Amino acid sequence: MLVGAAPFGVIFGTLAIASGLPVWLALGMSLLVFGGSSQFVAVSLLGSGTAVPVIWLTTFVVNLRHALYSATLLPYARALPARWRWALAFWLTDETFAVVENQLRHHVDVRDGAWYWLGSSLAMYFNWQFWTLVGVLLGQSVPVLATLGLDFAMVATFAAIVALQLHARPVLFAALVAGAVALLARGLPYKMGLMLAAVAGVAAGVCAELWAERVAPRAEREDRP
Repeated sequence: MLVGAAPFGVIFGTLAIASGLPVWLALGMSLLVFGGSSQFVAVSLLGSGTAVPVIWLTTFVVNLRHALYSATLLPYARALPARWRWALAFWLTDETFAVVENQLRHHVDVRDGAWYWLGSSLAMYFNWQFWTLVGVLLGQSVPVLATLGLDFAMVATFAAIVALQLHARPVLFAALVAGAVALLARGLPYKMGLMLAAVAGVAAGVCAELWAERVAPRAEREDRP
């Protein structure tokens, strides 16, 4: 995940400079926002002169998927002190969620899991700051870097995140439905297609799980002599 985020951070730094953002603002966005997708959206909207309320709304919609991550991790975080929950909530990213959720599902001691969670978060946070700085420096000296297609790393990283979860049929069905809806709704403004895909995927996964729970007892009854 750290390797996959590297070119993503470089591209962000490069695009931020190419869009006319000063160095301090590009670095400050990574320090204080720490959300790759929303940072890309914000930079593109800032570069086109979009009004600030529209930028706020759009980045809010893009980051709503973190509410789903938080709901999934709530059983593990509920017993932690507030200072832990505030810090871990800020550092929650797609990559950290994928790694931590997989670890906590097999971890007995939640407090030990919290340290693992913190370590993963800090690793990704400082990794993102470093590669943003590299992108900013390269953006000033190699402005054509943004046209080399390095943003494919984002697609590869998200594919790796999803692949860890596709071990159950309801999850696979949810991923297929969400992908289809995202493809069909990609032209909607303000990234609304992303939220529609998330809602459709969740609904599809729940329906598939309920169907599996109904079919399993029926199959057991039919197998009995």
